Amino acid sequence: MTLAFDRVRFVMTEPSHPGNVGSAARAIKTMGFMELALVAPRTGEISAQPEAIALASGAADVLDAAILYPTLADALAPVTLAFAMTARERDLGPPTLDIREAARLAASHLAGHPDARVAIVVGTERSGLTNAQIALCHRVCHIPANPAYSSLNVAQALQLAAWEVRYALLNPSGAVPVAALPVAAGLPNAPGVGAGDGSAIRTSSDPGRRPASSEAVQALITHLEQALEAVKFLDPAHPKKLMPRMRHLFGRSALTQDEVDMWRGVCTAMIATAHRAYPPGKPG
Repeated sequence: MTLAFDRVRFVMTEPSHPGNVGSAARAIKTMGFMELALVAPRTGEISAQPEAIALASGAADVLDAAILYPTLADALAPVTLAFAMTARERDLGPPTLDIREAARLAASHLAGHPDARVAIVVGTERSGLTNAQIALCHRVCHIPANPAYSSLNVAQALQLAAWEVRYALLNPSGAVPVAALPVAAGLPNAPGVGAGDGSAIRTSSDPGRRPASSEAVQALITHLEQALEAVKFLDPAHPKKLMPRMRHLFGRSALTQDEVDMWRGVCTAMIATAHRAYPPGKPG
């Protein structure tokens, strides 16, 4: 199970308080995790600040190994299932789970394929995650706290998330509805298999059936946007909500690498066809 713990990444976006970074390092280490990612910290060398070191309290190794990324997309590039932690409801966004359901889904995803990677993402201390950041994740998860006072410090939120994921990894017998699992997790959508009946989860050595990384899916979405513009389905001057909806569609579909490659081929064909129909310099 150690390998599963090594494939879970905790991501703090734009942290501004060194103490929270140190506390987060301590929080995830107490639950057996080691990978902390920091996206565009607002304080220089934030993990080396005295307050961060003091509050890490024995988790200096996690703090020292924290990886810095310029953007959330970079931090999620190798991830195949990302959870955005937020207490605010969104009109448009990925499917929503509570943290316990998210942890069980994460455990099933990791068990389904040895190359799968999971991320838990938290936002800034003041305003949380933006809609654009949430759009980069596959699921939204929330902690069912006191509705009259649901505010949690980001380090506290990571502590609770780390505990739930740890519990799910150490107790894999918990039933998870097959329909709720990403297809790419390797679970066959068949009665009696992987639906909490104790049967073994099947995996595949076929590279094409591996869960597509976030980097691959984001590249596909960029390619799709170009293709939709080429065939004049998307008007870049008036895009409305087409691309955010496409992003959420592909995010919740948990594409395999084969499926990403297939869609990239479709996009290439669309662009080539559009160029023949609308040659450069010819009025559209």
